[in-house]
Amino acid sequence: MYPFVRLAKEVFLNRRRGPLPMGEVHITRLVVWPWDIDVFAELNNGRILSLMDLGRHGFFIRAGILKALKAKGWYGTVAGTAVRYRRRITLGQQLELRTRVLGWDERFVYFDQAFWRGEECCVHTVIRTAITTGKGIVPTHEIAEVLGYDPVSPPLPNWVAEWAAAEQNRPWPPGY
Repeated sequence: MYPFVRLAKEVFLNRRRGPLPMGEVHITRLVVWPWDIDVFAELNNGRILSLMDLGRHGFFIRAGILKALKAKGWYGTVAGTAVRYRRRITLGQQLELRTRVLGWDERFVYFDQAFWRGEECCVHTVIRTAITTGKGIVPTHEIAEVLGYDPVSPPLPNWVAEWAAAEQNRPWPPGY
């Protein structure tokens, strides 16, 4: 089940926090609960992605993006994810989820998100998101204009740009 109670908490907390300038890191603190773990008694890989939604949602609130999306009738969606799992996360552990925007291209915004346990990074992702309407994807230059940001993205790290390029060559639908 989706973590609706945690989402409500994030909305409540982040409406009261200060604004977050573009390029800054948003931090969400979480504890691993029994319903977050899998049969191996560690944080479930699917739950990791659901919890990362919370970090992006908090980021959207603090950066003023959620308010702008609602005003325009737009909504955000995940369009791709690359995940690197490196450390086991178990029941009761306290985590810090760090979320920031790396940059954007014509269609997608690229988020960098990582779960940290103290000084150790446990999971790292790059998540490609899109802002959409019922008619399709909203170009990022239009989103930047609405938000008052420079439409020119900071340069994407090479590994992110290469991943995005590789996704352009990936067949859709899959060939089976």
